Amino acid sequence: MSDTGTAAGRTVTTRIPARLDRLPWSRWHWMIVIGLGTVWILDGLEVTVVGNIASRLSEDGSGLAITDAQVTGIAAALYVAGACSGALVFGWLTDRFGRKKLFLITLAVYLAATALTAISFSAWWFFVFRFLTGFGIGGEYAAINSAIDELIPSKYRGRVDLIINGSFWLGAMAGSLLSVLALNTDIFPKDIGWRLTFALGVVLGLVILLVRRHVPESPRWMFIHGKDEAAEKLVGEVEQEVESETGHALPPAEPAITVRQRKSIGFGLIARTVFRSYPRRAVLGLALFIGQAFLYNAITFGFGSILVKFFDVSSGATGYYFAVIAFCNFLGPLLLGRLFDTVGRKPMIAGTYIASGLLLFVTAWLFQNGSLSAATMTGCWCVVLFFASAGASSAYLTVSEIFPMETRAMAIAFFYAVGTAAGGITGPLVFADLTESGVPGDTALAFCIGASLMVVAGLVALFFAVAAEQKSLEDIATPLSAQDQEDAAPR
Repeated sequence: MSDTGTAAGRTVTTRIPARLDRLPWSRWHWMIVIGLGTVWILDGLEVTVVGNIASRLSEDGSGLAITDAQVTGIAAALYVAGACSGALVFGWLTDRFGRKKLFLITLAVYLAATALTAISFSAWWFFVFRFLTGFGIGGEYAAINSAIDELIPSKYRGRVDLIINGSFWLGAMAGSLLSVLALNTDIFPKDIGWRLTFALGVVLGLVILLVRRHVPESPRWMFIHGKDEAAEKLVGEVEQEVESETGHALPPAEPAITVRQRKSIGFGLIARTVFRSYPRRAVLGLALFIGQAFLYNAITFGFGSILVKFFDVSSGATGYYFAVIAFCNFLGPLLLGRLFDTVGRKPMIAGTYIASGLLLFVTAWLFQNGSLSAATMTGCWCVVLFFASAGASSAYLTVSEIFPMETRAMAIAFFYAVGTAAGGITGPLVFADLTESGVPGDTALAFCIGASLMVVAGLVALFFAVAAEQKSLEDIATPLSAQDQEDAAPR
């Protein structure tokens, strides 16, 4: 792809980034958080429900001729493949055509695919729409993270991004409890309960879509892509709304930035920017995403079978244990998120990764020595994932703020796709035999692999993480369209 419009683009000077960053928290920001952030709840709901209802789908009378292995194997792999593909496709489209168009389109894809999954009548139909559901969700990650970081003031960007990404676990918790309800044949017939769980996802998605219609396009994207007058008007309206809400005039906004407008960015320029201009940041992004992907798969891939095989927990009760773990996952970003803006990105990213890795090593040792019960094992997982969840959420924050604005969505998509593929494809291949063998030492080895990669990622962050706290996105990575871009010093 060529850099269409670069040569003919107008040069404009604007204070829009500074004006957005100096805004106090307001109702307008809450609207953005609710409209864009709640989709992670849907993702958590999707992933958890499918894993928990796999056994029901494979039973006679479910209305679907499919095996347990096909649900947790083929269908899960297709969901992951769809998420990776959707992230890359929609990531490029988001950078080219804008955040708002794509976060509406990706949610529509998710809604349609989920609704059609609910009426599955054969295995192939289920497989196709699991892929397309993942395709929509993967696109959401690129479009939503881009919009959130460009609309939220720099003072709050870290905590908001972490909490929003961590809300995945609210969906996971709801999915666990919902699956317990859906599998109760005293309430729902075998062929109805699992369909209703997907239908609930559609209902929630429609509510989110209604709110999301009011979320604006990113003014940062607009002024670079030749829509500077509309961007100025939008920011002016937001400023008036905030001043009316607070009763105070906003302070002057500095500094200004001068850019040469362009319509699109080619793949070649994106790749050169990410890997040639910012090699250390690229290594950081890969380390963070791969580390958290393997740690989560080390724990969650064999979660149910570990409780059943080693602690004699009923398979029908594992959802309750998972709900507790999911809640602790959400508490991590919720309680630690503010520290990423105050203590700083580098110590918090490195600290949460290394702490979770070391705690998982301790858990593996206790497990192998037979020192844990189902309750204490769950307690250990809760402590590990309290820190790991904050770290994993910071991976999305990191790659969405450390690369130039024109490449932001594509950078998120690339690192998300690599991490998801590593965790969702390579991870299960590595951990399947280890967690299912029934040998404590094998499961402990799975924990140690995930812990090792998490600690390595934390050490990479210790040296390569960027002190991005409370800084404008344009100060962290100068836009490619900036007039003085040639004088910038990438890291």
